Amino acid sequence: MRSSAPSADTNKHADPFATMILTRRDVSAIAEDHDAASPLSIHDMTVAYHRKPVLWDIDYAAPAGKLVGIVGPNGAGKSTLLKACLDLIPRASGSVRFHGEPYRVRRREVGYVPQRESVDWDFPARALDVVAMGCYGRIPWCWPVRRKDREAARDALSRVGMADYATRQISKLSGGQQQRVFLARALVQDARTYLMDEPFAGVDAATEAAIVTLLRTLRDNGKTVLVVHHDLQTVPEYFDHVVLLNMRIVAAGPTAEIFNESNLQKTYGGRLTLLDKAAHVVAREGRR
Repeated sequence: MRSSAPSADTNKHADPFATMILTRRDVSAIAEDHDAASPLSIHDMTVAYHRKPVLWDIDYAAPAGKLVGIVGPNGAGKSTLLKACLDLIPRASGSVRFHGEPYRVRRREVGYVPQRESVDWDFPARALDVVAMGCYGRIPWCWPVRRKDREAARDALSRVGMADYATRQISKLSGGQQQRVFLARALVQDARTYLMDEPFAGVDAATEAAIVTLLRTLRDNGKTVLVVHHDLQTVPEYFDHVVLLNMRIVAAGPTAEIFNESNLQKTYGGRLTLLDKAAHVVAREGRR
């Protein structure tokens, strides 16, 4: 039941964020607008740090079997969006469903690749050990990693071109190699939906090309992949759908329809250098 609005007298010195929460739409009503089979459904979600909203009224349903780019300026809440969906940070309001169920129920079906900067790369583990962690969800409690799980981990390393580095300490790998190892960890989980936070950041051209090939393979196998991305020039080439985010969702849908100069202007405002690059891409795509 929705709380009644405070009177003018009681609201005079009210916390504006608390007032916002009191007047939000009913989440259960919004849930009816989304397909229960959607890989990821976000209903009326707001996230705040120190009572200051950083994501506001997010309502989105991801299409199944697509590569989805999440794009927006620095500080727009892109990484926060993924973390809130995965219950890594609290939500002020709203709900999230993976294939119609809360994340805690579908945890094994959701793969996550965090930003490299958020990982303690000095942790004493080999590349193979890190990848095998992706199997933990299906290993009985207190059991060691099984032979078949190690074989699956070796196969995943091979798929990302890292088979020769299986016994290398993770801290001894380059940035691009570390990113490939974390992608292999997500692969061995064999999830239905993947959330990836800037997997192309800080990698060389060869690694970026390898990652793109891998993402397309996942999509072609029916997986849904949502990727936080910052390079506007490659958005039309890499993604089937795009979400333009700046605290709110500015626009979302097929890249060919949504990724245009008008929507980019709404998302980035006066950041003309970025917009000039994006406009060039839009014009180029339009000539094809």
